[in-house]
Amino acid sequence: MVNKSMGFMKRLSKRREFSSIIFLLALYSIVGIVNPKFLAAANIMLCLNGATVFTICAVGMAFVIYTGEIDASIGATLGLSAAVVASIMRDGGSLPLAVVAAVCIGLIIGFINGVGVGILKVPSIIMTIGISGIVRGISYVYTGGAWVENVPSSFKKISQKGMGGLSWLYICSIVIMILIHFYLMKTKRGRYFQAVGDNEEGAVHIGLPVYKTKIISFILCSVCAAIASIIFVSRIGFVTPTSGNGYEMKAIAACVIGGISLSGGIGNMIGATFGALIMASISRILVFIGFSSNYDNTITGILLITIVVIDAVVQKRNTEKARRVRLAARTETIVENKMEGGS
Repeated sequence: MVNKSMGFMKRLSKRREFSSIIFLLALYSIVGIVNPKFLAAANIMLCLNGATVFTICAVGMAFVIYTGEIDASIGATLGLSAAVVASIMRDGGSLPLAVVAAVCIGLIIGFINGVGVGILKVPSIIMTIGISGIVRGISYVYTGGAWVENVPSSFKKISQKGMGGLSWLYICSIVIMILIHFYLMKTKRGRYFQAVGDNEEGAVHIGLPVYKTKIISFILCSVCAAIASIIFVSRIGFVTPTSGNGYEMKAIAACVIGGISLSGGIGNMIGATFGALIMASISRILVFIGFSSNYDNTITGILLITIVVIDAVVQKRNTEKARRVRLAARTETIVENKMEGGS
């Protein structure tokens, strides 16, 4: 029994998302030592509920990163979708109409990104930055540069309903994440995303729908950002012309901290979810340790760069190790052949 437990822990420690779990626990423990109030149950629930938008954005971003690409337009997508949702609800529209409008925006933006990257071969960072500028401009035109306010209280109460301190929205986001995780890990089509990111040329040679998979990944990413915008409006209650700014960096950081490699093909949704919780907790952590939450983006950037550098070093080391193993095996084979020939 002990050996089995040790074996399980050893296998678990080798999983990339395990580091994000350890990092989250260590971070919470350190802040709890500095300010014990941070570990209060009510505050932990606020951190979890506050991670809902980041979790959905990170799940969407993970699809794109799996394929070896990046989407820098989800912040603008969230901002435009949020403005449309808020204005519909403010003007007496129904929730289903707002949801359909947001999803349609996500579908259109995701499809354009996907076609640009997958079919036209535009580098994803260039394509999505360009689309981000266009979408942000449309958002300014739509709102006239003004805030969208006076969202009905009934809509804002949706994000406040829950069970045991957890909002239903966060619970639903976790359930959806788990379903997506099993779809990606256990189904043939789900594994296409990581296969494309792991070896695109190889995926083409064996007949996988590479371009279609990339288009779908961008569509899913933008739709997730659009869905997140609905929750954003419900939680915040208003939308500014800059809403969504920086969310792309937080989503990317959540994925990378969660063990998803920017080179594609490695990682899973569970890690991205823990990474999203870390990203959502930073602003609250800063307040509890006596710093201004204005440092939020600075710390996010530092974390992102640090993890990317570590990931690059680890990958380089693993590649060199694999190369040495192959070289040793080939050398051993040559020696054996020479010995057999000499005898």
